[in-house]
Amino acid sequence: MDILSVFKDIAIILIATKLFGLVARKLKAPQVVGEIIAGLVIGPCLLGWVGETDFLTAMAEIGVALLMFSAGLGTDLKELVKTGPMAFLIAVAGVVVPLGGGALVYYAFGFDPISNQMLESVFMGTVLAATSVSITVQALNELGHLKGKVGTTILSAAIIDDIIGIILLTVVIGFKDPNQSPLRIGIQTILFFVFAFICGFALYFLFKWLDKRNPHTRRIPIFSLALCFAFAYCAEEFFGIADITGAYVAGIVLCNIQDSNYIERKMDINSYMIFGPIFFASIGLQTSFNDFNMSILWFTIALVAVALITKIIGCGGVARICRFSTTDSLKIGVGMMNRGEVALIVAQKGMIAGLLNPSMFSAIIVLIIVSSIATPIVLKFLYSKFPDKESDKEISETSKKFADKHIEAVEARKGQQQ
Repeated sequence: MDILSVFKDIAIILIATKLFGLVARKLKAPQVVGEIIAGLVIGPCLLGWVGETDFLTAMAEIGVALLMFSAGLGTDLKELVKTGPMAFLIAVAGVVVPLGGGALVYYAFGFDPISNQMLESVFMGTVLAATSVSITVQALNELGHLKGKVGTTILSAAIIDDIIGIILLTVVIGFKDPNQSPLRIGIQTILFFVFAFICGFALYFLFKWLDKRNPHTRRIPIFSLALCFAFAYCAEEFFGIADITGAYVAGIVLCNIQDSNYIERKMDINSYMIFGPIFFASIGLQTSFNDFNMSILWFTIALVAVALITKIIGCGGVARICRFSTTDSLKIGVGMMNRGEVALIVAQKGMIAGLLNPSMFSAIIVLIIVSSIATPIVLKFLYSKFPDKESDKEISETSKKFADKHIEAVEARKGQQQ
């Protein structure tokens, strides 16, 4: 490995992602969209200034772990339990309906569901099951509706949605190995979560004690980062579970300690400065348009349409059954249709595992860009056309704290992005 080439590649990636990210923000689009486009521009697709290397792949993998660890830290278990039944039903519908829709689209474009590609069609549905919590939070916060009943429901359901999606990813990747049986995959998954519960319970009290003795000190984030990597390693090495699942669970273990926000801010600094840009740029570097043809174009259009519609139907439909008004149900469905970091991570993991054809990866990129731009626009229209009723604005004190925690994280990220 040529160390000088590494310095050059990182410099180009950081400058390009920052510039394109700023342009995306100016256009009212999420910064992640600009970072992905930056990877496409500087990569083999266009300029060819940076190529995919083992070093950049490893750095991107660290970025994935940090993103999922931060997502876990941002979870509020008490509020998830409180809003549990309703948010859980909405989240399940937000996984099942897109899962079926994605698989049907894959099949409709000529893939035989009886052959070995059946698993690939299920995986395509798994990608569509993801919801971007961070972009949804940012959009609702900017509209001033994150603390409302609808906003809190969207936030809770999106978090549960991602948890279910990550577990689903673990199971689907496990089936890729022909030596694996459904029973063995199920046992490994259960054993991992038993291990995570027992160790996590003990580690929670250990970190709580450590946090009480050394509040707001650097050793807390350092030990937390070590826990993130240790859980990621144990998940894949000993249980055959995706490493990102371990990182996510590590974040959930620490999400309720006093300094969880402090840890999350420190993780965001590392992620924002180097690992995050490299991960999102690497998505563009891995994307190839060499095999792009009319068939892929029509597939992309169909995939984007189905991805957006199935979230609205699934989440909005169940919200209506849960006695939300028609307009509020529509808001919930639209709020859940956005894809972002988790969809990228799932797609990347599938491509590495051989479950996603590289030529199809471009369709995922288009989906993420379109949904990231469309969701805030449609939400703004719905809230201006159908304002919240006074009764919908009144939520519990714990829900306010839940929303405030995510607002604080969004504002901290904005400050780092200046």
